[in-house]
Amino acid sequence: MSRALLGPAALLAATALLLGATVPFLFLGTPEAQPAAGGAAQRILYFHAPAAYAMYLAGTTCFVSSALFLAREGEGRDAVARASAEVAVLFGAMVLVSGPLWARRAWGVYWTWDPRLTTILLSWAIYVAIVLLRRFVGSGAAERRFAAALGVVGWFNLWLIHLSVSLWGGNHPTVVGRGGGGLRSPAMAQALGAGFVTMTLLCALLIWLRVRVHRQTHRLQRTEQGAIAGGLLGEE
Repeated sequence: MSRALLGPAALLAATALLLGATVPFLFLGTPEAQPAAGGAAQRILYFHAPAAYAMYLAGTTCFVSSALFLAREGEGRDAVARASAEVAVLFGAMVLVSGPLWARRAWGVYWTWDPRLTTILLSWAIYVAIVLLRRFVGSGAAERRFAAALGVVGWFNLWLIHLSVSLWGGNHPTVVGRGGGGLRSPAMAQALGAGFVTMTLLCALLIWLRVRVHRQTHRLQRTEQGAIAGGLLGEE
């Protein structure tokens, strides 16, 4: 194995081991929450909150790469921005699926237009727009710059998610932090912490994998274009 792959291989191994240890612990090692918090459904928290955090990480990575790309275009920056948007879509989907499942048991409804839920949906839609733009519209200079601009806008909306409760109120529960109900068992805190570490590693791994795919695809396209220009291949 080349040295360039040692780091990603170690990251893959650590993510797999931690995920394999965390999932059984979530269901077998943590107590059931009080009925007001959803009872057994409260265990969704150990996936839901870390997935939201991973969406923030991917969105922040997309923001930094997009801003750098707008300042000075580069293949690597474009690949990271595109990959990060794709990963943000994945983790955002996990949040939007797991949240209503928990809400159904805790609130009695799957969805309400709560400020935090609405802003999360808006952020997810922004990253979906970036992915669709890059996938179906093209990879020209104008398309890449527009997608990068959306990546910058998406990051500011992530901050709006965080501020939405204090600005507009809402029913979204606060489990940890100021005003939160807390985790009444040390095992609950350990499970949530393990969830955060696992999702962080998984986020980093997925971004690296997607960046590698995009860069290899770009190199292949350049090789194909060079072969066409040299007369080695005919244009279709």
